Amino acid sequence: MSHRPAANGAGGRVTSAKIVIAGGFGVGKTTLVGSVSEITPLTTEAIMTSAGVGVDDTRQIPNKTTTTVAMDFGRISIDRDLILYLFGTPGQTRFWFMWDELVRGAIGAVVMVDTRRLADCFAAIDFFEHRKLPYLIAINCFDGQQYHQAQDVRDALAIQTDVPVVSCDARNRESTKQVLISLVEYVLSMRRTRTGAPA
Repeated sequence: MSHRPAANGAGGRVTSAKIVIAGGFGVGKTTLVGSVSEITPLTTEAIMTSAGVGVDDTRQIPNKTTTTVAMDFGRISIDRDLILYLFGTPGQTRFWFMWDELVRGAIGAVVMVDTRRLADCFAAIDFFEHRKLPYLIAINCFDGQQYHQAQDVRDALAIQTDVPVVSCDARNRESTKQVLISLVEYVLSMRRTRTGAPA
């Protein structure tokens, strides 16, 4: 994690960290960043056009009219000493060439999952595992419903047993804030394990 001087002039230091929000097309990445950011989020949403017909599968999300074409950006202060900078990735495969730049310097990632379209998150999981970047799985509970238990999702994704699988409502600030806290705790626990420091 990087550090910069505290903005309040108290002489302390604030830890800042970069987190990537990833997942398939229409899974709720922009919604998550927007719901939790304490600043007006920067988004690169564009109206979906006929060019996406046959390329972007909208059968499970018929009301989706926009899509991220570069990234989403937001910021949240977890407490006075920790600020998280959030970078949401575009979901469609034709924009994946940007992912390497977006993840540069990140401490970890949230992979958002829509259990109706579970296969859409496989590429993101492979991406972070290949780069050895810590990640957790966040099941987005569309319409407030969780249709599958965390263990069932873990088994279907065939991920390691230590990777956290949590549920959230991407529209709810407290819910998404808890996802980010869970990721930070997971990253810190991994670092302690690697250095042999006590938990």
